[in-house]
Amino acid sequence: MPLTAPLFAAVDIGGTKIAGALVDQAGRLRHRLQLPTPADQPAAAVFAVVHAVLDRLADTPDWAAVTALGIGSAGPVDLVGGTVSPVNIPGWRGFPLVAEVAAHPAVAARALPVRLAGDGVAMAAAEHWQGAARGAANALCLVVSTGVGAGLVLDGAVRPGPSGNAGHLGHITVDLDGEPCPCGSRGCLEGLASGTAIARRALADGWRPPGGDRTARAVAASAAAGDPVALAAFDRSAQALAAGIAATAALVDLDRVVVGGGVATAGDVLFSPLARHLDRYATLSYLRGLDVRRAELGTDAGLIGAAALCR
Repeated sequence: MPLTAPLFAAVDIGGTKIAGALVDQAGRLRHRLQLPTPADQPAAAVFAVVHAVLDRLADTPDWAAVTALGIGSAGPVDLVGGTVSPVNIPGWRGFPLVAEVAAHPAVAARALPVRLAGDGVAMAAAEHWQGAARGAANALCLVVSTGVGAGLVLDGAVRPGPSGNAGHLGHITVDLDGEPCPCGSRGCLEGLASGTAIARRALADGWRPPGGDRTARAVAASAAAGDPVALAAFDRSAQALAAGIAATAALVDLDRVVVGGGVATAGDVLFSPLARHLDRYATLSYLRGLDVRRAELGTDAGLIGAAALCR
């Protein structure tokens, strides 16, 4: 029997997967699904997957209870124009995502409002609503995965900024003479701290992937088993993250940091060196004892955050 209580439709767009769900007023997910992102394909092929996710959600009996649709997307985003230009989806540059989603037959038929945010902002909205940032007045929420995204909670509310990219920590420079970044800058945090960067560094330093698995998850397993090269790759990631976190905390006076994403599932392999490096970088009196927590919502944070945009 279809629900009558209001629901939100949520779409989470990243470089590896595009997920969708219907989300209730308590942040619970229904009809969750995900499809792989054809990130190296043209714009139309990528949007075809978004369209397919919406088709599947619209076919559920609960679609009639949906009152709004939220989208969390890899960025940068442009809230004014409703466009996205994800660094890890080259075919989308200034792609009119809000207009395209609003034109989907099931969305247009109901004239559903469509809300957009960057994936880091969506994660921050989710963790502030239902997760590890609950009750925090000033928090930085990080997604450390294929890339590095982040969102800010200031004065008790998520603050995306006019363009929607406030807190985009992955593309601040932490290495002045660092490698070029696909964003056009150099030495970006993402290029040192992301899962992609961890695996690349480990391989370059001689790590031998077990069974041919060259992912950061495999590096984490090797690090947990004591492999010194894998441990060093995670230590470098943690150092870069600590530098970025400390700089952000110095700028906006944080009281909590939440770290999530696939790389955070490495647990102490990441969080132990992160705490050690924060002791080196967060040295001002008001930065000492910064409350760093592991995200609570896992891979569902993007969907829950996309729904939170609609609240």
